[in-house]
Amino acid sequence: MNLKMKIKKGDQVIVLSGDDKGKTGEVVRAMPKEGKVVVQGINLVKRHTKPSQVSAGGIVTKEAPIHVSNVALIDSKTNKGTKVGYKEVDGRKVRFARKSGDVIDK
Repeated sequence: MNLKMKIKKGDQVIVLSGDDKGKTGEVVRAMPKEGKVVVQGINLVKRHTKPSQVSAGGIVTKEAPIHVSNVALIDSKTNKGTKVGYKEVDGRKVRFARKSGDVIDK
């Protein structure tokens, strides 16, 4: 499925739908082949793990991936979700927030 994702690792995002709607967090991992992102503190799941030589086992809580269409980048001016566009600045292709027009990539 290899999507062109406009959200990258390190971006501050807001969740648009699902159980965690309205919550914000930082993108920890982007998975363009699956079209998903892992957001810190969002979509938490519990995994029951067996003891092994490396870990003691037990119930582990961790973040599960969320589809990239269910998150939006947070605009620095309005503090709300915004769409992301591309434009050329000084011969470089940069991302910008469509709501405010601010350049995201410095």
